[in-house]
Amino acid sequence: MDLQGLREALHRSPFEPFSIRLVDGRSLSVEHPEFVAVGTRRAIVIAADDSWSVVEPLLIVSLDYEAPPKKGANGQSKKKRPGA
Repeated sequence: MDLQGLREALHRSPFEPFSIRLVDGRSLSVEHPEFVAVGTRRAIVIAADDSWSVVEPLLIVSLDYEAPPKKGANGQSKKKRPGA
């Protein structure tokens, strides 16, 4: 993957949290676009515990997004009934 794909994921509107999956099997969670700095040759990802990882674009396998909430038969999101 190239860094342009990462930049596009960070600039989606509205932003959707995602994970960066690496070739060694690690997954880096991106909960907010400000937790990633993208340079010309690599990216730096800051984790919730303030640890950080330098990522080479050739080591990125995929950007993984959570599945959207399931919808009911009528096409609307399932909601709790009042009093249930």
